[in-house]
This record gives sequence, C-alpha cells and structure tokens, in this order.
Amino acid sequence: MALFWLSDDAWAAIEPHLPKNQPGARRVDDRRVISGILHVLKVGCRWCDCPAEYGPSTTVYNRFNRWSHRGFWLKLLNALADAGAVTKSTAIDSTYVKAQRAAFGAKGGVPHRRSAVPAVAGPPRSTCSPTSSAVRMR
Repeated sequence: MALFWLSDDAWAAIEPHLPKNQPGARRVDDRRVISGILHVLKVGCRWCDCPAEYGPSTTVYNRFNRWSHRGFWLKLLNALADAGAVTKSTAIDSTYVKAQRAAFGAKGGVPHRRSAVPAVAGPPRSTCSPTSSAVRMR
C-alpha cells in the first residue's frame, strides 16, 4: 500500500496555521500526523489500521478528533482557500451509487387491493378441518 506524504509546498501552506505551544507531552511531528490523517481519510481504512510510519494510530486519531471538535479543519480550509492554495468546493469523496426508485422510502410495485364485493371472489378457498365438521354435525 502506498503511503501518502504531504509535499513541501502543501506543508509550507499548512504549517503557519497549526496550533503552537500546546500543553502536554512531547509533541509528535505534525507533518507526519497530518499525513497519517489524510492517508486514513483517503484510503478509508480504520484508524487502528493506520500504518506505523505515521506514528501511533491513537495519536493520529486523537489529533484528528481533537482538532475536529475545535473547528481547526474548517479554519484551515478557509485559510488555504483565501490564500488560493485550494478551492472551497473540493470534493473529498466522489463515490457514485445508483439508487433504486423505492430507495427513498416509498413502497415499490403495484399496490394490492382487496375486492369490494366478496361474492365476486367465489367460494372460500380454505377447507374445513375434520374437528370443525364434526362440531357442525351435532
């Protein structure tokens, strides 16, 4: 599987917008972690299946999750769009799936209606059980 790495130009555009002076343990390389995040989103694998070259998978997931809650990704997209590096209408997923007519929730097919006149249907199609006929004979 080919790994995804940010180019020097892409990193130069992103780096000034990254949060600085964050408290906590020694920070894992941002370029490596962001490359891992983009790899997982691009390939569609689970976070725990993120290749070790990007760092610990929990770090990659936690960084994505924490920055998502803080609105970092939207701010980054706006900043990159303002700089002309990307367009705001960038598609992340271009999957195309044909849906059936009834996929929206409507019932498909011809509706079955009961006859308004029971006599038209003819005699009942069920047969009497031996116990019910014995009850009638008494």
